[in-house]
Amino acid sequence: MTLFAGTKTVVRSIASLLVPATLVALAVVLAVPAHAAGNREVRARIAPVYPELAKRMKISGAVKVEAVVDADGKVTAVKSLSGNRMLEAAAEDAVKKWKFETASATSTEEVNINFE
Repeated sequence: MTLFAGTKTVVRSIASLLVPATLVALAVVLAVPAHAAGNREVRARIAPVYPELAKRMKISGAVKVEAVVDADGKVTAVKSLSGNRMLEAAAEDAVKKWKFETASATSTEEVNINFE
């Protein structure tokens, strides 16, 4: 019985240290933006064309797209990172037509395209 009583005390001690540390770590994670690189403003946003087959099949959701943007704000490359495969091509086609604010160098931007 004493072994279990001592174990409970040790577990409580560890938990009392971990809970505040976990809360601090959570606060730091929430305060930092999801992706620090990039953050260029979009000057011209073209809406994606919802694929007809996906509409009929009631497929919806978000597609995360990575766009390489040159210094002039033109999108030079796109790649889908996540989302439904039936929606990826439409999301990529739309983002290829976007214009971003100018910058001193090429950047990589992550954008979410929602299909609802």
